[in-house]
Amino acid sequence: MGWQLSRFALTKQVPLTISRGTTAKVEHLLLEFSYGGCTGRGETGGFDTGQRCYDTAALEQELQQWLPSLGAAAPPPRQEWRSILAPLSPPARCAVDLALHDWWGKQMGYPLWQLWGLGLDRLKPTSITLGLGSVEEMLQRLTTWRCMLPATRVKLKLGSPAGVSHDQALVEALVPHLAGAELQVDANGGWDLETAKFMLPWLVDRGVVLVEQPLPARSGDEQDFAALHGLAPIAIVADESCWGIEDMLRLAPYVQGVNLKLLKTGGLTDAFFMAQLAQHLNLNLMLGCYSDSSLLNGAAAQLLPLVEWPDLDSHLNLINDPFLAPPRQGDLLMPSQLPGIGVP
Repeated sequence: MGWQLSRFALTKQVPLTISRGTTAKVEHLLLEFSYGGCTGRGETGGFDTGQRCYDTAALEQELQQWLPSLGAAAPPPRQEWRSILAPLSPPARCAVDLALHDWWGKQMGYPLWQLWGLGLDRLKPTSITLGLGSVEEMLQRLTTWRCMLPATRVKLKLGSPAGVSHDQALVEALVPHLAGAELQVDANGGWDLETAKFMLPWLVDRGVVLVEQPLPARSGDEQDFAALHGLAPIAIVADESCWGIEDMLRLAPYVQGVNLKLLKTGGLTDAFFMAQLAQHLNLNLMLGCYSDSSLLNGAAAQLLPLVEWPDLDSHLNLINDPFLAPPRQGDLLMPSQLPGIGVP
C-alpha cells in the first residue's frame, strides 16, 4: 500500500468576492493511494469560514505525519474507515476518504453512485455564482456565465461590507436580467439578526427562493436561526453553521436545508450518511464547493441524485484545472459513469 502527496495550483478565471474577502488562486493537495495495481485519488486544501481556518501547508504536514500509521498492509475494510480517519481534521480526512472511495470503486468496477444504489432520474441543475462587487461587475459576470451554460439557477453573494443598501442594489439590478432563472442568495454570515429579519421578507418580494447562511456561525447559533423560523416563505440553508451530523441534528428544526461540502464533512463517508439522514429530517440538501478542482467536485457529484440544490461551479471558473470535469448537459451536472469518483 503506497501513498503519494503533492501540491497543485488552481487559478480562477474571475476572482470571487464574498462577505469575508476575495479569492483569486489557491494551492491544493493531491493524495494518491495505490494498492493491488489500482490507484485512488483524493483532494484537499485550505479554506476559511470565518470561524474555522485551515491552511494547506498545515494540512500537508498533518497528512505526512499521519499516513505512515496506515502501514503497508491491505487497506482497511470500508466499515472501519470512519473510525480510523477520526483523528484527522475534516479537510485532511477528506483527502484520505476520497482516495479510499476512488480506489474501492475502481476495484469494484463501478462509479460510487451505482455502488450506493442511486439513480440519475432526479438530477437538478447547478447554480452559478455571482460574487460581490459593483452592479456592473455582477451583470458582466452573469453574461460571462451565460456564454458557458444556461444559468437557470443563479446564486448571488450578499452580506456586503458596504452595507445592506448595497445588497439591495445588487438584487434590484439583477432581477430584470434573470430571464426566468431561479434566484438564490448567500450572505455568508454577513448579516446580523435584525438585518436578516428585515431582508428575508424583502427578498421574498423580489422572487428570491433561498437564503444561505444569513447569520454568522457560532456556538448556539440554532437559537439565531430559530428567531428567523417562519418569518417569511423562503428556504433558509445553513452552510458555515453545519459541518457534521451533530450540527445537522441541532439545526434541523429551524432550517429547510443544509449545505454539504466535502472539505467540511471530511469526505464522502459522512456526507453520504448526512444525505440519508436529511431525508428522515425533512431537510433538503445543497451540495457546495470552495475553490475546488474537478477532482473534488467530481467526488461530490456522486451525491447529486440526493441533492435539491447543486452548487458545484468552482471548477468551471478555473483556468488551470488539472483534471477533466464531470459530465454535464448545459447546467445539469451528472455523476460520471467511470468507476470510483470517475474523474480521469
